Amino acid sequence: MEEQKQSELYDVIIIGSGVAGYSAGMYCGRFNLKTLVIGDLPGGVITTTHLVENYPGIPSITGQDMGMVFMEHAKKFGAVLKNGRVKQVEKHLGEQGEPPMYKVSTAKDSYMGKTIIFATGTEYRKLGVPGEKELNSKGVSYCALCDGAFFKEKEVVIVGGGDSSAIEALILAEHCKKVTMLVRKDILRAEPVNHKKVMEHPKIEVKFKTEVAEIRGTEKVESLLLKSGEEMKVDGVFIAIGHIALSGLAKEIGVELDDHGQIKINRKSETNVPGVFAAGDVVDSPFKQAITGASEAVVASYFAYTYLQKTATKISY
Repeated sequence: MEEQKQSELYDVIIIGSGVAGYSAGMYCGRFNLKTLVIGDLPGGVITTTHLVENYPGIPSITGQDMGMVFMEHAKKFGAVLKNGRVKQVEKHLGEQGEPPMYKVSTAKDSYMGKTIIFATGTEYRKLGVPGEKELNSKGVSYCALCDGAFFKEKEVVIVGGGDSSAIEALILAEHCKKVTMLVRKDILRAEPVNHKKVMEHPKIEVKFKTEVAEIRGTEKVESLLLKSGEEMKVDGVFIAIGHIALSGLAKEIGVELDDHGQIKINRKSETNVPGVFAAGDVVDSPFKQAITGASEAVVASYFAYTYLQKTATKISY
């Protein structure tokens, strides 16, 4: 196959450079697999987290430091790390019963893999109201750690009622004069420790059964129109209403997704496509944390290794 000759061949290509991607890279390296980890955000979205205090064995670490620790661990065991956005994944059928191969392409380069591990994670879910797109980065943000310091002594709103929005509110309270949480339902679904911190914080107010209809402003955010008809004067809006699985590349090669667009895997982190595995926030696991993503990645690495052995595909040493 001419295309394969022009592209460097790896035993496993891991798409995604976050906790799951680097965990897979580290373990594949330990199995002496020729391993490529490719992603466009070194360290992944964990690097936008203020503090991580729920990873077993590490009582407290910044998200930035955690991402770099995982990256260095993958490098230590020989994984090749490349920075870039994957544009396409193609499945090349083998000849005479040989297992398929996978071509992974960025804007500039392409690589061939005997197996693939998708660790592509998620992107921020948008609110989908007028003004959100127009005022993005002009007072509309999706990351308190990234942008909170720009709102020092300002009044901001955070939209969302989950644990991540509670954490974002606490980060914003370190900088802002006042933080108002707008929760669509009548309950704040945060971990008990974060729920307590939010409800007792003097700078944070929680408004239940409250939804945004429009974000208003000209050059920057000036106010919010609520569905109740009330208008709130604010300096900034932080949106924390969840994430969308980045599973489009997997779908293109026939990987099965669930109703939420997440990659369906079994207990071996296998997808329905031979030689294709997945781990982390992009999969259909019911509980998504750094520790669960790392665990799924390790499982994917082991079964990618056993897949290569069972298909009698030569492993590069």
